[in-house]
Amino acid sequence: MSDASVAIITGAASGIGRALAVHYAGRGVRSIIGTFPGDPHDPEETLALVTDAGGQAVVHEVDVRSTASVDAFAQRAITEYGRLDYAVANAGILRNSPLSEMTDTRWTDMLDVDLTGVLRTLRAGAERMSAGGSMVAVSSIAGAVYGWEGHAHYAAAKAGVLGLIRSVAVELGPQGIRANAVIPGLIETPQSLDPVNSLGPDGLTRAGGDIPWGRVGTAAEVASVISFLTSADAGYVTGQSIIVDGGLTVKMRA
Repeated sequence: MSDASVAIITGAASGIGRALAVHYAGRGVRSIIGTFPGDPHDPEETLALVTDAGGQAVVHEVDVRSTASVDAFAQRAITEYGRLDYAVANAGILRNSPLSEMTDTRWTDMLDVDLTGVLRTLRAGAERMSAGGSMVAVSSIAGAVYGWEGHAHYAAAKAGVLGLIRSVAVELGPQGIRANAVIPGLIETPQSLDPVNSLGPDGLTRAGGDIPWGRVGTAAEVASVISFLTSADAGYVTGQSIIVDGGLTVKMRA
């Protein structure tokens, strides 16, 4: 059954955001593909994949550090398709910075994107949604479950996303708008493949051997959970955080 809904997705030039736009295309959901101007990944590739899947989408540059930019991004859904049903706050950055090198600027830059950027996206979405709308924010097991050496600012932001989602769910519930979070585990994306700021290819391969499912996850596997959370099938689910990690966080260590 085709879904005539409209979604805004930040960070959709690659990774989970791209996979979600393609997944939505299969459902008939039209997407506003959010892309940061400095992102090295080509959002037109996302658009081509959506088109190949039979979907509709437009590319829109958005900087989640700017309220005006995020508001314009959310408004694009209204001007392009006349409605907004789903808001997915997926944009994020990842920087390796030991505590001894953690300047105030590094700290605030991270939170401005990975936490306050989520707030801006949810707020802009809520202002343009009516009852039946749904929002999802992307957190991480780093912060939401585990600590991560060299990434205190990232972990703090991702942990903060969960508190934000719970509060937003309570506040917007009476308006018929749901808000949930996904907590990806070790997922192969351009971000996690970065050997400087994340695990890199070799690190992901090694880590996969410690996951009960036997491998790291794919962006499409996270996208399918986000899609579920924004669908009518999750119509009574709000304020929740779902871990997508192949069993990593429930495995007992010797």
